[in-house]
Amino acid sequence: MAGADHRRALETFAAVSENLDPHECLAALHELEDEDVRSGVYAAFDGASELLRSLPTESWALVTSNYEHRVRGRFLRTGLPVPSVIVDAATVEEGKPSPVPYLRAAARLGAEPEDCLVIEDAPSGVQSGLQAGMTVWGVNAAVAVEGVHRHFDSLREAVPHILAFVSGPHGYATA
Repeated sequence: MAGADHRRALETFAAVSENLDPHECLAALHELEDEDVRSGVYAAFDGASELLRSLPTESWALVTSNYEHRVRGRFLRTGLPVPSVIVDAATVEEGKPSPVPYLRAAARLGAEPEDCLVIEDAPSGVQSGLQAGMTVWGVNAAVAVEGVHRHFDSLREAVPHILAFVSGPHGYATA
């Protein structure tokens, strides 16, 4: 599974499941994830509700390797505000660590990349944001992901700093 976070799911299945049809594997994964959206138990990260309710709607986007309908379902189940801009796996040809997803989010927000703050917890997302020319802060990890500009052990710890960044001369956040 080494390197799986640099590939789309279909490519990963093809690489690790020689005797199985990767399209069938992907279909099964989609069924499981859709069922999880309907019946899974969710809790938002500590600080997420406060942060997202404090951000102006037009100032933030969500960049995900998942699909928008699942993001919307999970946000609704946790009571989090749904972002108006979602860049998902269906929106881009190249996923993280490519800069394309974060650049697409910036364009949809009407922002310049250098004015954007990326909040990430995964190495491929950190690389994506850095390659897009954005400020990248890491959260929810005991150890900083290589390359981040700032690191916070938790999202809760980062909230006041994120809000200060967004209210400053830059003004855009993507996660």
